[in-house]
Amino acid sequence: MSLDVPTALLERAEQGEISDAEFLEVVRESLPYAWTIITGVIADLRSGTDEFADDASIPPTDTEQGQLLRAMASDPIRGAIERHFDVKLAFQNCHRVAAFRLGDADGPAYRTFVSTRAQLLAQSPELKNC
Repeated sequence: MSLDVPTALLERAEQGEISDAEFLEVVRESLPYAWTIITGVIADLRSGTDEFADDASIPPTDTEQGQLLRAMASDPIRGAIERHFDVKLAFQNCHRVAAFRLGDADGPAYRTFVSTRAQLLAQSPELKNC
């Protein structure tokens, strides 16, 4: 399972929509490593003036790598984080997370980060099986 959803929240979700805040609390509790990496990148973005901030550290174990993959590969999780923090997230090579200001999400730095060339250049033997 990707997320540990409390029974009461799951029952409410079966009846209708839940808020991003409620959903993000589940994400934060279920995927603590991913949450720490992603919110750290967002904090770095907000504290600086660069077009984006990123973290390319390799997750220490398969468990942490799985959390990061689940968070970044899920449109609902990624979308809720982006809406909550008003950022555009990008992901590369199974571990590199970047956050862009919304106004820079169409800019050259974002286009370069998400390019096929950048993905090819980011290959690493340590991440062959991610």
